[in-house]
Amino acid sequence: MNIRRREILQTVLAGVGSCGWGAGFAAVDRGAPHIRGFGPLIPDPRTLLDLPAGFHYKILSRAGDPMSDGLRVPGRPDSMHAFQGTGGRVVLLRNHELNVADRQHAFAGAANTIRSDLLAKLYDPAVGKGGVSTLIIAEDTLRVQQQFLSLAGTLRNCSGGATTWGSWLSCEESVLRAGEQGAKRDHGYVFEVSATATGLQPARPLKAMGRFNHEAAAVDPATGIIYLTEDRDDGLVYRFIPNSVGKPAAGGQLQALAIAGLEGGETSNRGRGRVPLREPAAVRWLTLAQVEAPEDDLRRQGRALGATRFVRGEGMAVQAISRNRYQIWFMATSGGPRGLGQVWRYRPSPGEGRDAERQQPGKLELFLEPGHAAVQNHGDNLAVAPNGDLMICEDSSTDQRILGVTPAGGVYVVARNPRGNSEFAGATFSPSGRTLFVNIQHAGLSFAIQGDWAARRTA
Repeated sequence: MNIRRREILQTVLAGVGSCGWGAGFAAVDRGAPHIRGFGPLIPDPRTLLDLPAGFHYKILSRAGDPMSDGLRVPGRPDSMHAFQGTGGRVVLLRNHELNVADRQHAFAGAANTIRSDLLAKLYDPAVGKGGVSTLIIAEDTLRVQQQFLSLAGTLRNCSGGATTWGSWLSCEESVLRAGEQGAKRDHGYVFEVSATATGLQPARPLKAMGRFNHEAAAVDPATGIIYLTEDRDDGLVYRFIPNSVGKPAAGGQLQALAIAGLEGGETSNRGRGRVPLREPAAVRWLTLAQVEAPEDDLRRQGRALGATRFVRGEGMAVQAISRNRYQIWFMATSGGPRGLGQVWRYRPSPGEGRDAERQQPGKLELFLEPGHAAVQNHGDNLAVAPNGDLMICEDSSTDQRILGVTPAGGVYVVARNPRGNSEFAGATFSPSGRTLFVNIQHAGLSFAIQGDWAARRTA
């Protein structure tokens, strides 16, 4: 064991434990011991994707490739979800985080000749480069049978979340106003895309879910309530209670989260007060009124009511904990004393979204807060593995990895981008659990990774 490794582990092991809410703590790393996982990574001769022994990958799609609909695979692939298709197929819905100036979009080379029937389905043809593409994959061969554009005319479709009614919520991480940079419409909304679509769908913003710098979404299967993160240094965590479950377009109520005892405060752990590790705290949900926020001030509205701030809320994932009970994971990408990120876990109230939650509120806890980049460095997208571990896609300025986190908080490395030139994004497992799909964003590559996902070791 080299000196650097020993120092890290000593700091980690010293940090297991916590103090009360608002108290200080001496340790840097808390609850993040290294474990073996699937074993050491094997260098990839193609220098694309280092994986453990026994694992292999296949490139499914490259930005710029022709698609089945005659358009081009857009660049900057980001968050994704894998739905069950028919006949052993997987339906993969994939975001594209494209901004106004990006040139590698689906209509590249055909900007003046977009068919009128497609043009009518774009949200903002003037500047909207982002959107969603759909891949239909035969899982036994990993052959892409179809690939087409399913949402277009939006901006910076960064993350999102799958619904339990067979659709994908694609979120705009942009609050560009109509009239800015040539935009014809306001941006900053969530859009719904059906997993059964066979082509481009009309882009309709779900305005009741708020206009802000959206990142991820997560649906609680038990209630149909939708949780949302905001990628800002002073961002909030939101929930959307739909008027009709499964029909977010029918409207609903948007609320912001407030931690009891930390109303109006922040959770970075860089100030005098410290959020303790793994001590669940009760939360309240504060109803917001001006949810379309033309001045991009929804987070300030929430804070005025007592909402708690998180530093760059990003990835979210839903995990079953018992029959008809679920927990919601989310990242604060730049939280923590050294700004390396925090993993949070929310367990909804048995009466979530109803008056009964006042007597038994939902509980939020800080699950993981590494203090060394070697442990975890700016986590972003999240996914739950078939073995119950949490997968974290890193988006750092140095090493780029996919990490695994066990239910006990052990951390291990699943994959690495040896070039270090781009974040991982969009990790999602097929419904069978056999395949992990993921993107390397800047390279415009979408991968399928297979191996023995049950072989993770804790030694």
